[in-house]
Amino acid sequence: MSRERIKILYLIGFLSDNGGAERFALGLATHLPPDRFEVSVCAPRGAEPLAAAALADAGIPLIGLGRKAKWDVHRLGALPGIVRRHRFDVLHAHMFGSNLWGTLVGSACRVPVVIAQEHTWSYEGAPWRTWLDGNVIGRFATRFVAVSEADAERMVTIEHVPMRKVTVVPTAYVPQADGSTDTDLRAELGLAPDMPLYGSASNMRPQKALEVMLEAHAKLLQTCPGAHLALAGDGDSRPDVERRIRELSIGDSTHLLGVRTDVDAVIRCFDVAAMSSDFEGMPLFAFECFANHTPLVATAVGGLPEIVDDGRTGMLVPPRRPDLLAAQIELLLRDPALRERLTTAARAELDAYSIDAIAGKWGDLYESLLRERAAAAGGAHV
Repeated sequence: MSRERIKILYLIGFLSDNGGAERFALGLATHLPPDRFEVSVCAPRGAEPLAAAALADAGIPLIGLGRKAKWDVHRLGALPGIVRRHRFDVLHAHMFGSNLWGTLVGSACRVPVVIAQEHTWSYEGAPWRTWLDGNVIGRFATRFVAVSEADAERMVTIEHVPMRKVTVVPTAYVPQADGSTDTDLRAELGLAPDMPLYGSASNMRPQKALEVMLEAHAKLLQTCPGAHLALAGDGDSRPDVERRIRELSIGDSTHLLGVRTDVDAVIRCFDVAAMSSDFEGMPLFAFECFANHTPLVATAVGGLPEIVDDGRTGMLVPPRRPDLLAAQIELLLRDPALRERLTTAARAELDAYSIDAIAGKWGDLYESLLRERAAAAGGAHV
């Protein structure tokens, strides 16, 4: 392999400093060693100002295609020309839409290594997507990367992606830019300093099963009437969340915070953090809880059992069991010593998932795949 830097193109529909996959892609692009890699990012729908500024600060070109909507496919017509002109060594796509277009374009343009990365989905309920993952993305990608062993197994068994194509690289903890912000959430909500407060931060979409969180809160109030629940975030499911709050008559103790730019500070205000998801890849929120010394109760889905050691670094419950979710939250609210033990153990695990550590794994993978390609071609990588 030559000593010239490896040229990498990251492809992601929209670049943001919010959302787990988007933050990871941004963090990876800005943390690869610049002496080994020359990085560009293509976001067909553009980027939020903070994300664009982060790339500019790192000297990374941002390529936008002016795409406005999902069906605005003709804008992608410029992508093959961009790929051919820059002669990228690696095209690394993130999430389903970019995985599909990235593998097709990368293969057609003879990019030496084409990587598709799936961050999270249920692998069920959408036969057309399962077929495309197995027969198109899985066929044309050099590697199809999962963020957890659980997701990798489902790629193989449900989608029939060849096992030799599947690789697992965990998600990284990417700190928020506002990590040092000081927020007093109880004062903001008009609560006494000693009021029990727990909560979550997520995009409000069906995957997060927030109705289960609300049902758990209603059960918790029966034995812990002073507890309050705070949910940060917004999304398509917010009207359903608001309706369920009314149906359960828990509005006085449930607080919808909306989109926050101080997520770390909000998490630090929680006595306990909670997740009620039906499925996950390897959620950034779990790492944020580890980093902010907040104990986590989560459903045992996707990659969560791989990063949360039940009873040692957090608590796990089966999905769709609001009674068990409520019981574990109450246990932690009533036991400060247990909370301290869990958070101390969890924080010790975080270094292995730092963005620098995971970027190093990706760098090694890129170089390894390029060596394999060069060996298969019978010549040195150019």
